[in-house]
Parts: sequence; C-alpha cells; structure tokens
Amino acid sequence: MKTVAFITLGCKVNIYETEGMKKIFEEGGYKVVPPESAADVYVINTCTVTQLSEKKSRQMIRRAKRTNPRAIIAAVGCYSQIAPDEVLAVDGVNLVIGNNHKGKILKLVEQAGLETKNVLVSERHELKNYEDLKVSRYTGHTRAFLKIQDGCDQFCSYCIIPIARGKIRSRSPDSIIDEAKTLADKGFCEIVLTGIHITSYGKDIKGATLLDVIHQINRIEGVKRIRLGSLEPLYMSAEIIKKMAQAEKLCPHFHLSFQSGCDETLKRMNRNYTTAEYEKIVESIRETFPDAAITTDIMTGFPGETQVEFEQTCNFVERIGFSQAHIFKFSARKGTKAAKMPNQIPLSEKERRSKILFEICEKSKEFYRAKYIGKNMDVLFEQKRGKLWEGLTVNYIPVQAEHDADLVGKIMNVRLEKSLNGVILGHII
Repeated sequence: MKTVAFITLGCKVNIYETEGMKKIFEEGGYKVVPPESAADVYVINTCTVTQLSEKKSRQMIRRAKRTNPRAIIAAVGCYSQIAPDEVLAVDGVNLVIGNNHKGKILKLVEQAGLETKNVLVSERHELKNYEDLKVSRYTGHTRAFLKIQDGCDQFCSYCIIPIARGKIRSRSPDSIIDEAKTLADKGFCEIVLTGIHITSYGKDIKGATLLDVIHQINRIEGVKRIRLGSLEPLYMSAEIIKKMAQAEKLCPHFHLSFQSGCDETLKRMNRNYTTAEYEKIVESIRETFPDAAITTDIMTGFPGETQVEFEQTCNFVERIGFSQAHIFKFSARKGTKAAKMPNQIPLSEKERRSKILFEICEKSKEFYRAKYIGKNMDVLFEQKRGKLWEGLTVNYIPVQAEHDADLVGKIMNVRLEKSLNGVILGHII
C-alpha cells in the first residue's frame, strides 16, 4: 500500500482542506502516515499570510525531501497560488497546485513523476466556483472545522489573501448541512464554522446567509456547540446579534477582527469601520451575551504608524478588555498597497510595540478568566497532557482537570479553581 503524509501550515481553512485531501487519498487506496515517516507522497499545504509563513513552507518542503528523497512532493495552497515559480524552484517539488484544484490532487500526483514538474494554478478571476472537499473526520481533533465559504473581496491594504484565495464563493447550504450531520454522526459535538471571510457567506447565492447556516446546524441532533471563525465587525449589527442569541448552541465566543485602535491607521489599512463603531459592537455583544469572550488579532508596525497612533491602540485595547488577542507584526506582502507605502517601521520597533501590546492583552486575559474562578462550567475535553485532561469552555477558556476515564470528545461539568501557566485548573463535578 502506498503512503502519503501531510504537513499543514496556516489557518483553520487549511486544516479543513487537508482533511478533505486526506479523504481523497484514503479512498484511492493510500495510507496516511505521520509527516516524519518516509512516505511515498508528501503534500505540503502552504501559507502566504506573512514572509515567515512562506519561509516555513519552504522549510517543510525541504524537510520532506530529506526524509525521503524519492518521494513525490506536492506543494498546494496559498503560497503555491501566489508564487508558483518560486515554489517550484524549491528543491524536491514535483507538483504545484493552487486554490481550486485540490480536489484533483490524487489524479495529479499519480500523473506526476520524479522527473516531471507540473504547475496547476489559476488566475484570480478563474477562482469563481466553490471547490467542495468533503470531510467526515479530523485527525487528532475533537472539534470539527466546517468550511462554508472561500475567497475575500475586502482588499485590506496589507493583505495578500484576496489574491491567493480569489473572489467570494459560498458553499451550498445543503452541502454544509449534510456535512454537519455527518460530523455529528461521527461524534463531533462542536462544529467550528470557518472560511476566509465567513460574514460574506451567501452574498453570491440566493436565499442563504450566515445566520441561516447557524440556525440550521443548531437544529441538528448531536451537535452541542457551534463556534464561529473570524467575524467582520460591521456585520455584527444589534439585530444580527439578537438573532444569533436565538441559537442556543452558539458559543458566546466572538473573534472580532480588529487590527488597530487608531482611526487613521484603520483608514490606511482600508478597514471600513471606526474605533467608535467597533466599541459599540462589542457593547452590543456583551449586552446580549454577558459571558462573551471577545478575541481578536492586532497588528503592530503598520506603515506610518506613529508613536501617538500606537498609544491610541494601546489605550483602546485596554478599554475593550479582550479575553485573548493574537499580536502580529506587519509583514510587507508583494502585490499589496501597504508594501509600497512610505514610512515603513523598522523590525526592532515592531518587536518593541508587540511586547507592550502582549503585556496589555495578557492582563486583560487574566482579568477575564478570573471572573470564572469558583464557578462550575461545562468543558469539552480534547486531549491529555501527562495526568491532566485539557479542554475548552463555551467561552473559550482553556481548562485542565484530572480524571481516570477517557474524556476525549466528552463534555463534563468542571469547577474552576485557579489560574496557572495560562490555563484554569479545576476538578470534575
């Protein structure tokens, strides 16, 4: 039996698509093996969101080549879509596949040979049909990601993803619900709706919205939790928030895209909201979902970001009090407006600002979690580390607890007792 190994970089969408490709290979008679194994085929699902992610993609390709020099190596995904010639030039690559041919990967791999080099990448305007990769299980996961759309039309000035992923393409509602039912039947009690820009879901098809998808999945027996991926702030009107609250299985966890707490910086980023609008949306969410976790991404060192603008962001972040934030440094992406902007910030200054924001966000994270010490909360357990089982509450608090039984994929009531090393320790009731 031939073997195939997968290495996935980047976002939840990539994780989802890797699972879809695994299914294709398994149905074709291949055995999926760990990436450190000497496989016959390696599939590297690449990322291009930063220069570092591209570097890691190249490193993973070279690692696969060293593990088995005779293997066929297929580089797929966003980095392959953006820079196919650059990827093909990496030693060991036989096949480069962009973002709308992953469903053909088995056929393309079997057509490829060690002496053959092949590139299958479409232009952005050709990325117009949703590629439906079916997923029925997840390797090493107890929460199931469910991709509902692809592409983005926002064109933020720093972001290459609209070029890498193409135009908005929504998955059919029937396909989404069928897969959600399959995942529930397989024992996944939490479904995470993901995509490149999920709040745009349904804009290209009639009679479907993100709200519709949430409420339809909410009715599926076996699904206990619905969690949402990254949300565009202006989508979250007071009316939408109230309608979301009618789905009792929806987790009170909202990853609300942020980037900067300065209006002038947001304008240069081509983000179409103001800090006042953002704050009002957060207030509306907290009024409707009192226990809501508001998580986000914050960029430091965007071109032209002055010390005053940075301080405005720090003050705004302190005022909002995010329950968790991912802080990342601006990375110039060729082909974006921001890459050509004047007043680029030195790396040392980006790192300095990142450290300051990290400390602010760590304090707000601990403040948020401290409110739940002494309370009993349901936790979906995912894995065991040493003697402790790890899992998440509905509002995205990581919890560890001891138990003798196998808790993978089970929801247990836990009394939260104390915070230690970034998690809450508790005991199962």
